[in-house]
Amino acid sequence: MDTSDPGIRFDPEGVCSHCHGYAETAARLVHGGEEGRRQLEAMVAAIRASGRGKPYDCVMGVSGGVDSTYLAYIAKSLGLRPLAVHLDNGWNSELAVSNIEKVLNTLGIDLYTEVLDWEEFRDLQLSFLRASVPDAEIPTDHAISATVNRVAAERGIAYIISGDNVVTEGILPVSWTYGVWDWKYISAVHRQFGSARLAGFPHYSLARLFYYKSVRKIRTVRPLNYVPYVKGDVMRVLEEKLGWKYYGGKHYESIYTRFFQGYILPAKFGIDKRKAHLSTLICSGQMTREEALAEMLCDRYAGELQRSDREYVIKKLALTPDEFAAIMALPARSYREFPNSSATLTRALGLVRRARRLRLLPAAQV
Repeated sequence: MDTSDPGIRFDPEGVCSHCHGYAETAARLVHGGEEGRRQLEAMVAAIRASGRGKPYDCVMGVSGGVDSTYLAYIAKSLGLRPLAVHLDNGWNSELAVSNIEKVLNTLGIDLYTEVLDWEEFRDLQLSFLRASVPDAEIPTDHAISATVNRVAAERGIAYIISGDNVVTEGILPVSWTYGVWDWKYISAVHRQFGSARLAGFPHYSLARLFYYKSVRKIRTVRPLNYVPYVKGDVMRVLEEKLGWKYYGGKHYESIYTRFFQGYILPAKFGIDKRKAHLSTLICSGQMTREEALAEMLCDRYAGELQRSDREYVIKKLALTPDEFAAIMALPARSYREFPNSSATLTRALGLVRRARRLRLLPAAQV
């Protein structure tokens, strides 16, 4: 990690704030050995008990990527009965679709697919590009979260199992990707730069999120923090046992994500997300800093794939090459320049932490 994250800080020994933050987060959330096994067994027992007499005992999002595929594999090995939920935003690669089909068929997991209205979603994506912010992919992540929570509520399912994990995702600057949960921010950007009415776009307010978590008592848990997760080993297991195939980069199962992370972010904002992804693997002991620096020298996205993706994305968004060039030339902006709920959430989290210390609320489940 480097100063492409404006919020980075270095201690007198030159160790950055992300390394310190990773160590603190891992100590709190990653549970290994006998204690981790015990906690995982308790989690699984609670999920099974909550789903007794129902077709499914948990809901999980699937994308065709490593994390969600490994989560599905682990869930079945633990005897859980998940309903897989996939958000089709119009940008799936053929390999992602193939991975989802192979994996779920092999594991015997049912699938629910939410298909976004393309014209609405195209307008929302364009509004974020025109807003010139580096977190232009958060509408998809927000819609995934909204859909998974809604499906759980509609079907009376008490648990969402998430593929989020510390050892491969523990580092990601807020300045690069703010606001997945912040509908106030997303809708503010769209009001300023969009034109279509978002009649069917899956979303939730903070009040709706409170309803899901406090009234419906839907809990999100992260099993991958309780099992050994060495990414290279996991990918080999998925390939051998499920017929899964690698797609070339983190989150590259989506064509738009591949182009946004591989071209728009570094070319326009000077952001290379590989720095965060590889730094996390260094902190979790899965590679050395020297190996990560060598990997950074390999631009696996250059050449024909990038050119074909550029042409496809511009055409699918109904832009001309000149219009896209004008978007790329806009000065970079921050989420802080738009209405958002950051201060509200900070206050709310402070109240929750205080209530937990006073034992007015149960301890957080991770």
